[in-house]
Amino acid sequence: MLKEIKIKKAAQHNLKNIDVNLPRNKMIVVTGPSGSGKSSLAFDTLFAEGQRRYIECLSAYARQYIEQMEKPEVESIQGISPSISIDQRTISTNPRSTVGTVTEVYDFLRLLFARVGTPYCPQCGRKVSSQTSDQIWKTIQKKNKGRTLKILSPVVKGRKGEHVKLLDRLRTKGFLWVRVDGQFRPLEEEISLKKTKKHRIELLVDEVSVSDKSKKRLQDAVETALEMSDGDLVLIDPKGNEVLSSLKLLCPYCEISLPELEPRSFSFNSPYGACHHCKGIGFKTITDRRGKLRVSEELCPVCQGSRLKKESLAVTIGGKNIYELSCLPINRLLKEIKGFEFEGDLHLIAAKILKEIHSRLHVMDRLGMSYLHLARTTSSLSGGEARRIRLAAQVGIHLRGVLYVLDEPTIGLHQKDNQRLISLLKEIRDQGNSVVVVEHDEQTIRSADYILDLGPGAGEKGGEKVAEGDFNQIVASFDSLTSDYLKHKKFIPVPEERRILRKWVTVKNAAEHNLKNIDVGFPVSAFTVVTGISGSGKSTLVYDILYKKLSNLFHHSKIRPGDHDTITGTEVLNKVVSVDQKPIGRTPRSNPGTYTGLFTDLRKLFALTPEAKMRGYKPGRFSFNVKGGRCEECRGAGAKKIEMHFLPDVFVTCDRCGGKRYNRETLEVRYKGKNIADFLEMTVTEAYEHLKAHPKLRSRLGILIKVGLGYLRLGQPAPTLSGGEAQRIKLTKELSRKNTGKTVYLLDEPTTGLHFDDVKKLLEVLSELVRLGNTVIVIEHNLDVIKFADYIIDLGPEGGDKGGQIVASGSPEEVAEEKKSYTGWFLKRIIQGDGNFQ
Repeated sequence: MLKEIKIKKAAQHNLKNIDVNLPRNKMIVVTGPSGSGKSSLAFDTLFAEGQRRYIECLSAYARQYIEQMEKPEVESIQGISPSISIDQRTISTNPRSTVGTVTEVYDFLRLLFARVGTPYCPQCGRKVSSQTSDQIWKTIQKKNKGRTLKILSPVVKGRKGEHVKLLDRLRTKGFLWVRVDGQFRPLEEEISLKKTKKHRIELLVDEVSVSDKSKKRLQDAVETALEMSDGDLVLIDPKGNEVLSSLKLLCPYCEISLPELEPRSFSFNSPYGACHHCKGIGFKTITDRRGKLRVSEELCPVCQGSRLKKESLAVTIGGKNIYELSCLPINRLLKEIKGFEFEGDLHLIAAKILKEIHSRLHVMDRLGMSYLHLARTTSSLSGGEARRIRLAAQVGIHLRGVLYVLDEPTIGLHQKDNQRLISLLKEIRDQGNSVVVVEHDEQTIRSADYILDLGPGAGEKGGEKVAEGDFNQIVASFDSLTSDYLKHKKFIPVPEERRILRKWVTVKNAAEHNLKNIDVGFPVSAFTVVTGISGSGKSTLVYDILYKKLSNLFHHSKIRPGDHDTITGTEVLNKVVSVDQKPIGRTPRSNPGTYTGLFTDLRKLFALTPEAKMRGYKPGRFSFNVKGGRCEECRGAGAKKIEMHFLPDVFVTCDRCGGKRYNRETLEVRYKGKNIADFLEMTVTEAYEHLKAHPKLRSRLGILIKVGLGYLRLGQPAPTLSGGEAQRIKLTKELSRKNTGKTVYLLDEPTTGLHFDDVKKLLEVLSELVRLGNTVIVIEHNLDVIKFADYIIDLGPEGGDKGGQIVASGSPEEVAEEKKSYTGWFLKRIIQGDGNFQ
């Protein structure tokens, strides 16, 4: 087997036909300035080819259900393994997606409860046991005298398939009716079912009028129904009420039958386990003005947010049901499952399942997420938490011979937890895997076996190898910008003086989630950094309380802020802006130009050219989203999608417009020799040189360059942008607005995806905002940002229940002297000029 992954002539995006040899089964860090081609090499080339080759090994039938990747622009890659990526894509915002479902821990918990859980009666709370067929028919007769009952046998319970042979067999036996997915249908007609959909088929065994005379008929019908369904039957009375009876479980006091325990009995995504009222969402659903169904913040009145049926919640292990276990923080859940005791065969069954659960929970604990619980929805996670959750899901499987490609796994992690993450990555490597990490964190770079530094600049000025080798070889390089920062030849200086803090906005008695009834002051017209261990309450304080309260106050929003008494000092402010990392658009038609308003101004400029005026073209003519100027063959997309069924869909460049999106007449209009399509293909820096004579365009483009996005193309599709890029584009849009000097800007981890040099540029932009009188509040772990702040609020001392307190507050110099603060310890070393934390 090859000892290296040999990449020859990689040319994806801005890569300049580079040849790269990466050692296998090592931890490799790919670094370099933002936009230098790191993701193009690691994700769009290495990961894409590793996954593409693996998928090609699957059958044509399997491939039709898998989204396949395009072949990257590269001459050849040798020695590559099947690949797994953990990138900056936003994790699912579906309310059904939780920490437990993403990590698969909840799936193993469901299996554990189905196999060794103890069922209790949901009505009286007594332990439930199984019953006989005699007991079942006698109970039916006793309770239903004088009634006519339909007796059904559930022969198919939530299984996919067309079930043709089964239906034929039932016809042959002389049965006349079945209930398919809730609808009665005669067996004499042809019943066609979708084989890819789950179905429930219940055979109508008999319709009996219960009396002493029909005792034998009732007994026969019950026994037949139980036999054909492997122990279950359904009774329907004249009012349509249904009762399940089973050989398996029965409460002798309430005479309630419970279905056989299966993993799906505990799934809130299955009708067999989900609360019938909220359908497993856990909250009430409301219809908004547009007629769309929306999840409200009010708990479901039936399940009270547990999402499950009362029958499922009545099954316990160690005195707790599955929802109660899912609500425990990871560190407490680990202790809880260690205390589980089972006897005899149950111990053997439980041991294997518990091993899988413990393995995954242990990884999450090591990744600094001990404060999370399995029931937490993924939509509430920060970008860093979401990435580490996905990492935990992959690491817990213990694969070997795999290529892992990770995008900035340290984002959202405190410096204290970085070493634990690095140790985990090294363990993955030691299990026989190759680990490629795109990263700017100095601690991670120093820990790598091999480093590849791309550059020297961004966009067209990047895409080349600048340095490669171990840490000492990188530091010895004279051409590397990364090297200059690693050896502190270049650095972000500590400000010579801090701003004087005069006015404050104060949150009183903050108590949401794990916040311990704290009073927190934020200085006005200053740069504040909120920091602390992951899960210490930073997002809860800044977003759940401060942002929501100010949004209600200034913008008449109607969102429920987190638990607190009041916020004082707001009279000196008039606006709040949250600059998050959510995508700027979901479709390729959205791009940096359209989002920032640049494209509108550019279309207006083209409409003012002599050629456009002569032809009577208005700004709308230069839009690729509406009829008139766009190419109608591809409807302004520039490419046509051809479905290949068993192969990946192919996007073919539109033969009419050649991928330019516009019709010939529109492209004949030029400004400085370039048409509108040419401008969309330009990088921000190139466009600036062409358009700097126009104040509005010069201002917008200049801000994009200032925040380190000069390498982006104006027409770059929104789905291809990282979370960090999306956040800085949003910041650009806000900076372009008219300044009031009374705005609060909130940013979460704005250094995501930024090289040391780009962090320096970002701090200059944020400082400019403060200089104009605005208030900037940033959640951040990057020490270069923390040391730059006027004021620091350090929460902790740990995450989860052990967090939520103010450990330290004040200037960086004051926090650095606080002995109880982890942040202070690291900060003291960087202020003193020792940035090596090894």
